Amino acid sequence: MFGRIGGLHLFLGLQLLVALWVSLPAGRSAEAPIHFNRQVLPILSDACFHCHGPDSATRHADLRLDEREGLFRSKNGVSVVVPGSVEESDLYQRLISPHEDEIMPPPESVRRLKADEIAILKKWIEQGAPWSSHWAFTPPVRPEVPVSPSGALQARERTPIDAFVFARLAEQGLAPSPEAGRAELLRRVALDLTGVPPTPEEVDAFLADPSPDAYERQVDRLLASPRYGQRWAWDWLDLARYADTNGFQGDPERTMWPWRDWVVDALNANMPYDQFSIEQLAGDLLPDATVGQRIASGFNRNTMFNGEGGRIPEETRVENVFDRVETTGTVWMGLTFSCARCHDHKFDPIKHTDYFSMYDIFNQMSETGAPPNGRPGQVPPLLELPTPAEALAVQVARERVAVIAKDVEERERALFPRAADAPLAAAPSAQALPGKLPQNFAAVAPSERSVSALNEAIAHFKGASQPEYVGALERLVQAARERDDALRQVTRVMIMDEIENRRETVVLTRGNYEARTTTRVEGAVPEVFRSTSTPAGRMNRLDLARWLVSAENPLGARTAVNRAWQAFFGVGFVKTAEDFGVQSEAPSHPELLDWLSTEYVRSGWDTKALHRLIVTSSVYRQSSRVAPALLEKDPENRLLARGTRHRLPSWMLRDQALAAAGLLVERSGGPGVLPYQPAGIWEEATFGVKKYVQGRGEDLYRRSLYVFWRRIVGPTSFFDSGTRQVCTVKVARTNTPMHALVTLNDPAFVEAARVLAQRVLVESARDDASRIDRIYRLALARSVRADELRILGARLATLRTQYGADSAAARLLASSGEAPRPSELDPIEHAAWTALCALVLNLDETLCKE
Repeated sequence: MFGRIGGLHLFLGLQLLVALWVSLPAGRSAEAPIHFNRQVLPILSDACFHCHGPDSATRHADLRLDEREGLFRSKNGVSVVVPGSVEESDLYQRLISPHEDEIMPPPESVRRLKADEIAILKKWIEQGAPWSSHWAFTPPVRPEVPVSPSGALQARERTPIDAFVFARLAEQGLAPSPEAGRAELLRRVALDLTGVPPTPEEVDAFLADPSPDAYERQVDRLLASPRYGQRWAWDWLDLARYADTNGFQGDPERTMWPWRDWVVDALNANMPYDQFSIEQLAGDLLPDATVGQRIASGFNRNTMFNGEGGRIPEETRVENVFDRVETTGTVWMGLTFSCARCHDHKFDPIKHTDYFSMYDIFNQMSETGAPPNGRPGQVPPLLELPTPAEALAVQVARERVAVIAKDVEERERALFPRAADAPLAAAPSAQALPGKLPQNFAAVAPSERSVSALNEAIAHFKGASQPEYVGALERLVQAARERDDALRQVTRVMIMDEIENRRETVVLTRGNYEARTTTRVEGAVPEVFRSTSTPAGRMNRLDLARWLVSAENPLGARTAVNRAWQAFFGVGFVKTAEDFGVQSEAPSHPELLDWLSTEYVRSGWDTKALHRLIVTSSVYRQSSRVAPALLEKDPENRLLARGTRHRLPSWMLRDQALAAAGLLVERSGGPGVLPYQPAGIWEEATFGVKKYVQGRGEDLYRRSLYVFWRRIVGPTSFFDSGTRQVCTVKVARTNTPMHALVTLNDPAFVEAARVLAQRVLVESARDDASRIDRIYRLALARSVRADELRILGARLATLRTQYGADSAAARLLASSGEAPRPSELDPIEHAAWTALCALVLNLDETLCKE
């Protein structure tokens, strides 16, 4: 119909019109103001900052578009941006130039602007080119709570959260979904707050409670449960890169579980988040630091530690400091500090020198990078935390050494004549002993002598015909061995400390520990965040910790609130939870993020209050059912017009299955446990060095939080989990058929299905319908529907026939796992119900948060 050129022009014109229409929010006119932070800055960051941004090493034409001065620069008759005039704005003219030597980005660049992006920049300039610094780098200001546009929406508001979300929905022409059913809602909030579904009895009590605050009282009960800290500790352990081994070749074990237990206790006690942060970053530096505060400082000892043979200790030490800088930057600032390790950040205003100013703060501990003697996984500095049994064993061993040492000392008085008050080392005959015996044996009190020194002395005196003295020394060396063995068994946790004479810190070229420059730096926060109230002088960890949770840090509360929102709704206000910088995705609800952040601080950093505020909102309580039109308009539920529905994390699926079966062991704390795992996994990963010895009894049924985590090969049943090798603030969530290889076949899930089956066979009425309903109530916190009952009843009949024809398979399935099995149960019936329970535990509804 059209000529080639004319048709192409028409096509491009239509494309541009469509792009402009798509770029405009629904419900707004074509003249809606362009928002610099949300619409313009991301375009400039993607297309321009590589050559015209913070990194001086790659900057061209001495032009910075990340700063106001550069963006509005006028030099030699050329103006980058002239507010109100696209004709005079060289930035825009370069974007649309037909000449290869003028167009930006240049033709050889992989960066290209789309038509709608160019249109946004044009409209922005025409509207006067309003500018502001990146939203995340300015302190949050508490916005006014919006007034709902309709009485119907106002009637549904329970918290200010609802007002912000409902206003946004109205703006988009949407309405919130109805409230979820009560049983569904209780399951949702129980899983979110405690990681375990409610019991049928808890559901019945809630359904029978007619009081208007029945739900709020359930929330308060869940917040007060010890399970709360166990559930929320998991997210913090991912973030803190917690594991029970060092990583790398050999992957030696370490003892960091006391720190893990401190986290659980702190969360259950609702320790204010600012205190929670300070104690973990610098608890050892607090005045008169308690044992608990020193344990808390172990947060930054959760780094991997490379003690491989031939490894250069200084390289390991430096890499550990890098990890601490970057983890701190991610957790409390939401910034990708690793980008500034080798050069100025390409997009954010973090200089190479800023990175090493932060590095200096963490460069002042006694860790040397050298692997320790004795326990290879326990890298000093260490804090002894003996259990009562360990303390008693040490005391008994020391008392035995003291008794034998006294006998040895009396014998040495006769054997080594000297003045009455003189020590053994003063005796001329002791000074004449061979080798190192004068220093390592004679100069040391008998009770403090090492096993090696005693053995050397025994070998010498056996040749000197001193049988009685040698016998006393042999008794002493045996007692010393027992003492040393008892001391080796004492629990020790890795903690932070500070050296007295601070190290000099210099910038390292491209982060190479050997490439030391002459540029000296001292501890400080990045320059972009410094103000007149920033601590003066060289900062230490305590200064930094206090600054991170002060009003000076615009990101401290925002990052914490965003992670909490992510946990409840599947995605944070800022989708890129690890990156709040210029390259981040703009917040979906910026005003609500800032309101919650300021509210968090005003509440005294009360985390339980924040969680309560979220889960009691009408937004949280919406049904997750979704109409096709809404799904098409908002597939990721960023506008929050419905409840969130997504796959539960694998660790929670395991705990849910154990709880439904009645197997879950509630005991808190202690060393990691070793539940079911396929044979050979550890052996293959460690070249046969580490052997997996499965636990027994309660160890098989502890909460997933307490499962031993080997750094180089994590627990095999935990798919979609952080690696625990680096800080992870957002774990990838997938939904593939491969998950069923775990949830249908892992011994823990098979045994849970088997025990759930015997539970309903023993506890419930004898009819199939009552038993199926009981399974549903234990697994899904609701009763089975008629259509589901019909399908499951038919499946049960098939299973009975199947296992009736294969009694060997029935007996095998009915005896899976180590939990006791009532002998009176018919194996064929038990196997059929086990397979049915496995089916229910693998329903999409069971595997998801509804």
